[in-house]
Amino acid sequence: MRRLFLVAIACLLSVQASAAVRIKDISSLQGVRDNQLLGYGLVVGMQGSGDTLRNSPFTQQAMQSMLDRMGIEVRNTTLGSRNVAAVIVTADLPPAAGVGSRIDVTVSSLGDATSLMGGTLILTTLSGADGQTYAVAQGAVSVTGFDVAGQAETLSQGVPTAGRISNGALVEKSLPPIKDGGVLTLELRNPDYKTAVRIADAINDYARERFHKQVAYDQDFRTITLFRPPQIGVARFMAEIGDLMIEPDMAARVVLDARTGTIVIGQDVQISTVAVTHGTLSVRITETPTVSQPAPFSDGKTVVTPRTQIEATEQGGQVAIIGGTSLRSLVAGLNRIGLKPPGIIAILQAIKTAGALQADLVVQ
Repeated sequence: MRRLFLVAIACLLSVQASAAVRIKDISSLQGVRDNQLLGYGLVVGMQGSGDTLRNSPFTQQAMQSMLDRMGIEVRNTTLGSRNVAAVIVTADLPPAAGVGSRIDVTVSSLGDATSLMGGTLILTTLSGADGQTYAVAQGAVSVTGFDVAGQAETLSQGVPTAGRISNGALVEKSLPPIKDGGVLTLELRNPDYKTAVRIADAINDYARERFHKQVAYDQDFRTITLFRPPQIGVARFMAEIGDLMIEPDMAARVVLDARTGTIVIGQDVQISTVAVTHGTLSVRITETPTVSQPAPFSDGKTVVTPRTQIEATEQGGQVAIIGGTSLRSLVAGLNRIGLKPPGIIAILQAIKTAGALQADLVVQ
């Protein structure tokens, strides 16, 4: 099963490495990006699972300010409601979001509320990094987790103190448009020199037939400068070059996740020929205490006599030669040792230390 899993990863990476993708899927226009929004608000309507006002004074202050704006004077009144919770509201404002469009928001508890289930976020302004208000959020909070406690047992699943409001915010101010001076910059999501050159070449091949001149220049491993022809607009120009197909290149890299035992090996990873042996030492300690009783009519006492048994076994120790110029041969060499993912992770780290792994090793 493990061998089939590794071979499947190898075949999948091989197919992906040789497949062509659209330029629009691996790059983006500089300046066209999401912007993060942040706001502070109140969620009301929970069934006794909100903040304790004595432990969360900011919740009480926010309630008093809200009621003051509604014409209700409660400054000299002691509030004791447990149906209100102070929350932080976050959202991502897409570059194409216009005034009046809706975006999703995430609501997270700020105080000691135990659950936001059944709550409703009241009108909350969302500001950007420049301090200006770009959206307002309001609506029922959708919570997927729950937390139920009894006298002797507690059952919880997910995070009940965080929720989401789908289309819960209205955009009140759109982002400024991109300044079009005839020069645009294309940015790669995964910077690579070879990929940047291939993109520039593909755009120029198309531009020579369409506009009879070159319009793209690879500036560095991350950006490509585009000179938009005057007879075409930005939208149409980006739409036409975005559908051009190229084969992106990627660096040789091995990603290891020791927590889950996940190993992802890139297509171009190579290992210089090395001899590897891997063995595990297992120590088992067994305690079997016995009871020693004194003879009848004696003044002795019953005592417990300890009895310990220690066993040490060492498994493995098989020596195998690993080396390969292709991912398939590398996977076959690792499979010959017959190790589980933790053992393969340890071997790959040791091979990297020895200088035989010709790739970047990323440990998560």
